[in-house]
This record gives sequence, C-alpha cells and structure tokens, in this order.
Amino acid sequence: MKNIFLFITCIFFINKGFGQQAPETTERSHKISDDVSEKFHVLKDNKGIKEGLYQAYYNKKTAIASGMFSNDKKVGVWHFFDSKGNLLQNFDYTSKKLLYEAPELKTDSRLGYFVDKELTDTDRTTKPVKAGGRYYGYLPYALLFKLPGSLMDINRVASYAVIELLVSPGGRLADYKVHLVSGNFQKTFKMNLNALNDEDKEFIPATVNGEPIGCRISITCSIDFHGRLNCIE
Repeated sequence: MKNIFLFITCIFFINKGFGQQAPETTERSHKISDDVSEKFHVLKDNKGIKEGLYQAYYNKKTAIASGMFSNDKKVGVWHFFDSKGNLLQNFDYTSKKLLYEAPELKTDSRLGYFVDKELTDTDRTTKPVKAGGRYYGYLPYALLFKLPGSLMDINRVASYAVIELLVSPGGRLADYKVHLVSGNFQKTFKMNLNALNDEDKEFIPATVNGEPIGCRISITCSIDFHGRLNCIE
C-alpha cells in the first residue's frame, strides 16, 4: 500500500511539473497576402509571443511552411514548400543549418544570381540561400512593396517588377531595390532595409571555390490588381 501511495504521489508531481513546462496557448490566424495565410499559437497571457506549431498556407489549402516556435523564436527543423506543395527546403533553426534545398530548375525559375567576378568553367560555385525556401522565404521582400498611387493605372499585363537583393560575403542583406518595367517606362525604388526584421536580412552567402562572395539576387514578379508583387515559384 505504501508503494502504491508513493507511486501515485510521484505521478502527481511529474504531471504537475509537465503542466508547468507546457504554457497555455491560443490559436491565431492572419492573412499575409491575398494568397497566403498563416495559423499559429500565442501565449494566453502574452499574445505577442508565438509558442508551438506554426503553419502557412497558399490558397488556404496548400502548406508552404511548417515548424515550431519556442518563446517567439523558430526552433527545430522547419519544412518549406512551393505553391503546389513540392518540398523546397528543410532548415534547422536550432543549429542554423540547411538540411535540404531542392534543385532549382533554370527553365522556370524566376530567380537569377550575379557576382562581380568573371567565372570560369572550373570554378565551383554555390548560390546564396534564404532560410524559408525560394517562395516563403522571399515573401517579405515582395510584400513590402506597393505601387505608388501615381502608377496604379499602368497596364499590369504588360508590366513586371524585379526585386534586387545584394547579399554580402558575410551573409547580410546590404541593399534592396525594386525595378519596375512597364513597356518603355522604367523606374527603380530603393527600399528601406530598416523596415525588415533582422531575420529577413540573414542569408547563407554565395561561394566561389569555397570562399564567400557578395552576390545579387534578382526575383522577377508580376504585379497584381492592388499594386502588390506576386513572386510565386
């Protein structure tokens, strides 16, 4: 009987301890853009702190990002997909390591990479990589831009925009521009780096023969009815 009592007492304290380790959360949802929405959990006593499962969806049905938050920080392995549900990337936020990056098809990619160095056929190169993959990871740069009111009447079918990101050899975003092209009309907008979160300024830098190098990333986007950029991979 004494052993049974001790067993029950131990279970009580173990459960109590586990209960203290699992903070109470509540689910929230948010529309990132016309096409992308997100669901996540926040602490009940602090709605500004994400905790637990996070998921982002394209058209409310196709997962494009999935992972865990702990005290408002991404932890563990996150999975990122394109708008059709194809896996693009696995990234471990705890160890800050890229675990998998899907091959990029040159025939349909909207991304381009340029270094200020003449490359030879024998050079070994790697492109810069953004945690979040080639779709979800680049959403912040597309969402920050909107056509000014004076240009809202341009022909969207005949227009496009190119996001240009300069990534330093240290893996930091050094410059951010949007080039608008509409027929013979062209205009460049220099974007404010301070409007981005610190995480959006971090990259795995490009390399040439194992050495980090500065690299420009170009992302070709269409322009939607609201003057926003659409960069679906």
